Amino acid sequence: MKFWAHRGCSQRYPENTQTSFEKAMAIRGLTGIETDIQLTRDGELVIIHDERVDRTTEGTGFVKDFSLHEIQSLHIAAGAAKSERILTAAELLDLLKPRLDEGLLLNIELKNSSIPYEGMEEKILDLSARKGVENSIIYSTFYPRSLEKIHRLQPDAHLAVLATHASDCLYFAKGGCGATDIHPFWRCIDVPKDELAGRAVRAWMSGHLYPEKPTGTKLDLAPLEAQGITDIMMNEPEMYIK
Repeated sequence: MKFWAHRGCSQRYPENTQTSFEKAMAIRGLTGIETDIQLTRDGELVIIHDERVDRTTEGTGFVKDFSLHEIQSLHIAAGAAKSERILTAAELLDLLKPRLDEGLLLNIELKNSSIPYEGMEEKILDLSARKGVENSIIYSTFYPRSLEKIHRLQPDAHLAVLATHASDCLYFAKGGCGATDIHPFWRCIDVPKDELAGRAVRAWMSGHLYPEKPTGTKLDLAPLEAQGITDIMMNEPEMYIK
């Protein structure tokens, strides 16, 4: 089983922050890090999961309605009177580049299934190329047409379909969007293992995000491997990699 840090090490540290990514970078044996991108009002790529800033900052409103300056003025609570700010995609790539050059992978989820951010695909492909990390990135989204666009723009880009059920992932992957891999919810592997053969099946998990207390428990991964899952995107990969 291969392990990914979901939004960085997001159980013990605030998700999608510099600290959560730095903690993930320090885990030797980690396959990759997962994160999310959206666009600000002035067209800047920023690292945040929700379409709104309400849950993770003291602000209120949609990411798309903030300028870069405004959104980076918000604070992400990090405990002990500390705070962090929302990163740009460029800042994240600069932070991760030393480890990406060593073989670490980065999964970038385009958060465009609810809000159709115009030009997001071109922007992230251009940024990845300028930073020299395009071969270290997997692009994923719940919106298959966005994958089709990336595939047209960069035919050799590594793509993955996001959906809740493995069957839906396969449906879109076989539909010509250019994706080779699938990213289903870990509890929703609803097809036989042989139908998944030859694909990376990176299952994502949910829940237990900072500041919730760590559960202190570990999953038995053998049943998941038996279903055909090859990788796990989890909030606490440090519990599984020593």
